[in-house]
Amino acid sequence: MKRFIGAALAAIGTALGGTATGAAQAEDFTPAIVFDIGGKFDKSFNEAAWNGAERFKAETGIPYREFEVPNPAMRERAIRNMARRGARIVVAMGFAQAAAVETVAREFPDTRFTLIDMAVDLPNVQSLIFKEHEGSFLVGVAAAMASKTGKIGFVGGMDIPLIRKFALGYVEGARYANPDIEIYRNMTGATPAAWNDPTRGGELARSQFDRGADVVYAAAGGTGIGVYQAARDAGKLAIGVDSNQNYLHPGTMLTSMVKRVDVAVYEAFRSARDGSWKGGIHILGLAEDGVGWALDEYNRSLVSAEMEAAIERARQDIVAGRIVVTDYMAR
Repeated sequence: MKRFIGAALAAIGTALGGTATGAAQAEDFTPAIVFDIGGKFDKSFNEAAWNGAERFKAETGIPYREFEVPNPAMRERAIRNMARRGARIVVAMGFAQAAAVETVAREFPDTRFTLIDMAVDLPNVQSLIFKEHEGSFLVGVAAAMASKTGKIGFVGGMDIPLIRKFALGYVEGARYANPDIEIYRNMTGATPAAWNDPTRGGELARSQFDRGADVVYAAAGGTGIGVYQAARDAGKLAIGVDSNQNYLHPGTMLTSMVKRVDVAVYEAFRSARDGSWKGGIHILGLAEDGVGWALDEYNRSLVSAEMEAAIERARQDIVAGRIVVTDYMAR
């Protein structure tokens, strides 16, 4: 993944209308980020965002304000407080913050808002939508090719369309590699608590292992930590999500479906500071390097040359349009 999402954001979308232009001066530029439930150290979605914010701070010396939402009722209040305190850009993490962003963005038309994983159609809102189904297709190929039993699993977090989007892409990729693959699917729960329940994640993974699965993909935020531990304990394989989680259990983590939230947050801060920030809806998939899969020193021994070549062929075919991965949320 060599290119930056920032290049894509500069090329697509519509220019922000009705707001000040030009680069913000460092001395009066304050960025802010509101993490969603699960916290900034969930080792997944929120932590990827934190890494992007930290990169911006390290490179510019500009600090940022942050808030970790403890419950759904706090989302709107947190975003409003950031805008009221003078943040020039507020990044809101997660689809569940869309209603709060829409409300507050109308109240503060001169403040920029970047929303991750959902769309709000306002001139001062930048909505970043990732093609998680495309990245999940690739790790589905990896899972099917790595499986010795012909059975693999998926553990989702909260049962919502977004997570079913991950699951469907994974299923299509696995069946692309092995049409006879058997796939078990479980969701952790129906409330936001499903994002931070590693005990339940471990239970679901063990149930799938007991039925013969030997690779399980977790798209469940902090709940995934329990899935990975269960895989390690059982001598099976797991697939991480959002951040590159290969380092968590080397020898257990087959790969990770990487969603470049870190780059998205960094570019939102950077572009808001230098005046190139653009509102509108931006779609980021394999072609834009918005999603992908992780291959590094921690999982190199688990990925054969044949697997790597098959995944790369699938990636190229998706980018070229020869493979069209179903988007659950667009059906």
